[in-house]
Amino acid sequence: MASSNSLTPTSNAPATDRSSTSSQTQTGNGGEQLNERKRALNEVFGLLKLSYHNQFNAAFPDTETLHLAKRLWLESLEAFTPEQIVAGAKRAIKQCEYLPTVHKMLQLCAAGDNGLPDARAAYREACNAPSPKANYHWSHPAVYHAGREANWFFLANNPESTAYPVFAEHYRKLCARVLEGEQLPAPEQLRLEDNPGKPLSKEENAEKMAALRAELDL
Repeated sequence: MASSNSLTPTSNAPATDRSSTSSQTQTGNGGEQLNERKRALNEVFGLLKLSYHNQFNAAFPDTETLHLAKRLWLESLEAFTPEQIVAGAKRAIKQCEYLPTVHKMLQLCAAGDNGLPDARAAYREACNAPSPKANYHWSHPAVYHAGREANWFFLANNPESTAYPVFAEHYRKLCARVLEGEQLPAPEQLRLEDNPGKPLSKEENAEKMAALRAELDL
């Protein structure tokens, strides 16, 4: 009986140890991932403070507010890797005039390789792109399609206060489609004639000019 009782704890020990080791490993991995995201978020807030100094200090005037904001951002950006979070902050610095909100950071982190510019930057690109618009090298097809749907003539002939909201709404809808995985088609570029006409000679140009003068009685 004694020997039988002595085997019971011995046989259970390895299983208990294995379970404990597995649990500790999982906890350790999760803790390390959390620490990496925290380090990334600290880097992000450092970058934002340098880039949006006055706005940053106004948004986070004390340590308590800053800690609450970091906790909110940590929870809100949980779906993204540390690399994606830092990349989102760098996009904000390049594209955004104002300190990004959590909602904006979600868009910037999700943009990834999609390369979606900020709405204001997209509007300026759409307005400044030369004609023909389809032949311009766009930063993203969404910018072109938003401009086309807003109407190029409307954008060119109205002040920013009127045109931008219209463009931004079209662009917002297109960005949402892109972030859901839709691939927008590239603009269909206009091609020059395959067989352009032969240039006129000097004599032919002179004859054309003489005929035009005679027609206009010049």
